[in-house]
Amino acid sequence: YTHYIGIPLIVFSVFCLLSKPGYLVNAPVFGAMIISPALFVWIVGNAFYIKLDLKLGVVMTVITGVMVYFAQPIAQFGVGTWLAVSLGIFIGGWVLQFIGHHFEGKKPAFVDDIMGLAIGPLFVLAELSFELGLRDGLKQEIERRSGPVR
Repeated sequence: YTHYIGIPLIVFSVFCLLSKPGYLVNAPVFGAMIISPALFVWIVGNAFYIKLDLKLGVVMTVITGVMVYFAQPIAQFGVGTWLAVSLGIFIGGWVLQFIGHHFEGKKPAFVDDIMGLAIGPLFVLAELSFELGLRDGLKQEIERRSGPVR
C-alpha cells in the first residue's frame, strides 16, 4: 500500500521541480495562467494516459491537474526553499516505494523496463479502481493477458 502514497508524492515532487521557471500569461480562453515545463509534461503525460485508457486517463488528468495547481505556489519560493521542499517530497516518496518493495520482496517494475516509471502512476490508479470494485472488465482483461494477481 506504500505505492498509494509514494508514487503520488514522487509525481507531485516532479511537478514542483518542473514548475520553475513559470511565466504568467493571459490566455484568451483560460484567462491568466502560469506556463511552465510542468504544464508541458502534464499535457504530454495525460495524452499518453488517455490513449492507454480513456476513463482512467481522464481521472488522472484531473488528479495531476490538481497537483500542478498546488505545485505552482511551491515554485514561487526562493530557489533554496523550492529545491528543499521539492527534493524532500521526492526523496520521501522514493523511501516509501523502496520500503514497500522490500516488504513485497519484489524489485520495482522500472528496473526491468524504464516505461514502468511512466506507467506507474496510472497503474496505481488502476489498482485503486480495482480495489473499489470499479473497472472489472479492465481487471479481467489484464488478468487474462498476464495471469491473476497473487
